[in-house]
Amino acid sequence: MDRPSLKRRAARLFGQWGVFFRGFIEHPRMVGSIIPSSRFTIARMLSRVRWDECKVFVEYGPGVGTFCQPVLDRLPRDGKLIVIDTNPLYIDYLDKHFTDPRFHAVLGSAADVEAIVRAHGADRADYVLSGLPFSTLPEGVGPAIAEATYRIIRTGGAFLVYQFSAKARNFMAPHFERIESDFEPLNVLPCQLFWGWKEPRG
Repeated sequence: MDRPSLKRRAARLFGQWGVFFRGFIEHPRMVGSIIPSSRFTIARMLSRVRWDECKVFVEYGPGVGTFCQPVLDRLPRDGKLIVIDTNPLYIDYLDKHFTDPRFHAVLGSAADVEAIVRAHGADRADYVLSGLPFSTLPEGVGPAIAEATYRIIRTGGAFLVYQFSAKARNFMAPHFERIESDFEPLNVLPCQLFWGWKEPRG
């Protein structure tokens, strides 16, 4: 690889980390980690998604888009990836970085996911992914997000959550009938993984 190409790759890498770090410094309670998720966490977290049945995939707190390209690589050609973040720094970065027509970055709160999904022409989401730090969110926000997420996910879909703390399960449990869990050691820091499945009632 020639030197200019190496310089471009280095600039892109440090630019991404710079944006991520700045977002963490400005809003530490809203960012789950100072370091983006590892490729091992990404692969394990997405491994249980039934991609052939996925038309609408939502992500909360995408940061600089660590999960976005892996999701787009798996998503059907007629699918949608809707990412929601309260930080305009991240949304501006994502809008410039991702040009895939299936990609939609929204400045807003995950608690408003129902209105956001419907504004993009869908009645339901198939899967929702979150790395938000539920235990450090302002009081009442975590439960509101979990409840709205349950309502917007279709039956048979799932809420995918990765956290450093197992407390995230407490926010999911009042709504999701079946929660599967796992652990990914190859991440900084090692993290807990949860899949909350929306089961048919009765």
